[in-house]
Amino acid sequence: MKASETGIIFSVLSVSALFAQVFYGFIQDRLGLRKNLLWFITALLIFSGPAYLLFSYLLSLNILLGSVFGGLFIGMTFNGGIGVLESYTERVARQSTFEFGRARMWGSLGWAVATFFAGLLFNINPDLNFLVASCAGLVFFCLLARLKVAAPASMEKLEIGAKKVSLEDALRLLRLPRFWALIFFVVGTCIYGVYDQQFPVYFSSQFPTLREGNAMFGYLNSFQVFLEAAGMFCAPWLVNKIGAKNGLIFAGMVMAMRMIASGLVEGPLLISITKLLHALELPVLLVAIFKYNSLNFDKRLSSTIYLVGFACTSSVIGTVLSPLAGFSYEKFGFAQSYLIMGIMVFCTTFISIFLLRPNKPSTEQPFLQQGAV
Repeated sequence: MKASETGIIFSVLSVSALFAQVFYGFIQDRLGLRKNLLWFITALLIFSGPAYLLFSYLLSLNILLGSVFGGLFIGMTFNGGIGVLESYTERVARQSTFEFGRARMWGSLGWAVATFFAGLLFNINPDLNFLVASCAGLVFFCLLARLKVAAPASMEKLEIGAKKVSLEDALRLLRLPRFWALIFFVVGTCIYGVYDQQFPVYFSSQFPTLREGNAMFGYLNSFQVFLEAAGMFCAPWLVNKIGAKNGLIFAGMVMAMRMIASGLVEGPLLISITKLLHALELPVLLVAIFKYNSLNFDKRLSSTIYLVGFACTSSVIGTVLSPLAGFSYEKFGFAQSYLIMGIMVFCTTFISIFLLRPNKPSTEQPFLQQGAV
């Protein structure tokens, strides 16, 4: 499959994720700590194995048809579902006085184990990964069934008040300059998703055979995610130390440096080192953006702000840039394309230094009332 065709698939996937994230965010804010939406995503996870097999078959018949089906399923299940789970975890963490990053660390560890075995299974039979995906969905079902959140109504009422989120509350965000400042920052930093989409292709091309490249990328990705898990454990300390805004700027600058370095260095070793910088930037970015949102926006809208302001914006940019990136890879090559992406991230991050709101004391509680959206 050509890079441009792969770009079309990722573009359709991003559009599907966009719509899922908009609805998921508002629905989860309405639900609060109830698990209804998580149960729906669990059902999709269980059927992910057969869905991927059907996705592959449809792609062999027609690229557009396969892209639509795969984009809808993957967007609703994974790209949208991950944001719901992360925002739900952050909401529970905020009301249970434990750090989101420490809980999110276990997601990184699970990803590390999955990527380690995915590379091995891919070389044996790629379809085995789809079977494992459905089995993982069953495991998630059992874990979700055992999850008990004590007195959710009283906990939420204590922190954010009794009134439920309305559509008017969510739409009011669009009139806030600070919301658009956050989106501008995300527009630049979410380029890392486009960068990562076809990075395995570039990395594998550094080896004598594709088989060896796939295996080595699996090992590298697993090691990176283990480092990412360690970063998730440490990120809350760093963000609390330097502040939420500075945490966002720090993550953006590391991201820009990683992309620019990917376009300048050569050989598997140096390219691997640039890839591992992702383990530093992502934990700080995730922890900082939740803390920034909590300080600057209505806490009742935490899922909407994260899924629309961060995840949905990432999907929009992915929709626009994925086919352009595929074209750029074919015309200019991976290295030069990565340089362009890195410069874009640096520029938006630098401008965001002046747009994002300054850090506030952690004791401040300015946005608990409805009128303070």
